[in-house]
Amino acid sequence: MKTLAKTRIIILISSIILLQNCTKAAEGSNAAPPAPELPVYTVITSPATVYQEFPTALEGKNNVEIRSQVDGYLDRIYVEEGAYVKAGQPLFKIDSRAYGEQMNMAQANLQVANANIQKAKVEVDRLQPLVAAKVVSDVQMKTAKANYAAAVAAAAQAKASVGGARINVGFTTITAPVSGYIGRIPYKKGSLISRTDPSPLTLLSDISEIYAYFSLSELDFIAFQNKYPGATLNEKLKNMPMVDLVIADNSTYPEKGKMSIVDGQFDKSTGAISVRAVFPNANGTLRTGNTGRVRMPQLFTSTLVIPQEATFEIQDKTYVYVVGKDKKVTGKPVKISGKTESYYFISEGLAVGDKIVFTGIGALKDGVAIKPKVISSDSLLRAKPL
Repeated sequence: MKTLAKTRIIILISSIILLQNCTKAAEGSNAAPPAPELPVYTVITSPATVYQEFPTALEGKNNVEIRSQVDGYLDRIYVEEGAYVKAGQPLFKIDSRAYGEQMNMAQANLQVANANIQKAKVEVDRLQPLVAAKVVSDVQMKTAKANYAAAVAAAAQAKASVGGARINVGFTTITAPVSGYIGRIPYKKGSLISRTDPSPLTLLSDISEIYAYFSLSELDFIAFQNKYPGATLNEKLKNMPMVDLVIADNSTYPEKGKMSIVDGQFDKSTGAISVRAVFPNANGTLRTGNTGRVRMPQLFTSTLVIPQEATFEIQDKTYVYVVGKDKKVTGKPVKISGKTESYYFISEGLAVGDKIVFTGIGALKDGVAIKPKVISSDSLLRAKPL
């Protein structure tokens, strides 16, 4: 009996211990998980330069269509496609024989007209003493003087014809109006050339300077006007910093460009205004028809800087999680005024010294407590420069 009683006591004690352990395990499963340890970034200010890029089409300083001003057969081509020529250099020769004969005819007519002047003058000189002696009437004298005036006028007309014929002969040699590069030449020697041909003989491009044309939206244009000092638009352009040109291979053209003109009005169909930047091109690296991107700098003397990893978007708005004094996070919208490859510049929503969650924001929500692990802003900027 004593053995049975002892067995019952042992079973009772074991049951109590087991019950206590189960209770503790249940209480442990209902306890809140520990606060996650997340890196926290302290908002700072820093001077910075950001860039706004606009697609552009490049044109030479002068792009001249070379056309013939006379009709005829193309007799000679003095240049090759793509060659560099200087102003005044011969480019093409039109068969000039017909125009040379026209000039010879005009010169002969001028000689006849000059002879008629002499003949009319002789008649006037002959009649003057006869009229004075009243041998002939004044009518004959007036007729002779009228004939003389007509001869002088005919000579002037003949002289003008000679000038026109000489100009046409000169037009048979086509020279370069400006220095530049020759484009494609669609015509060959022997082709019949006309002043009304739809295609020019070639296109001559002066690329000593390159014009980069691009468009600004109405909002960009207003921001541009408010950004730079000056009473007039020209003064604002003068106070604007130099711009860069990013060419097709994504490299930056070594020469800086200067903003020069703005179109007189907005395009009603696009709501944009055309702007031009001028780049020196002494080496001829850029050509008409090249494409690229004009990169306009925007200088910030002091701006709030945060890493892009610390942000998230909801319905086209950008947010960060701000860490409060109670170590709980709160989502807060921010306004971005510019950006680099790794950072955003903030104009509204944050202040210097605010602490925001740097990474691990995907599982957070408002009111969640974290264990902040402060990271050095300076070390982050050294690792990822602005």
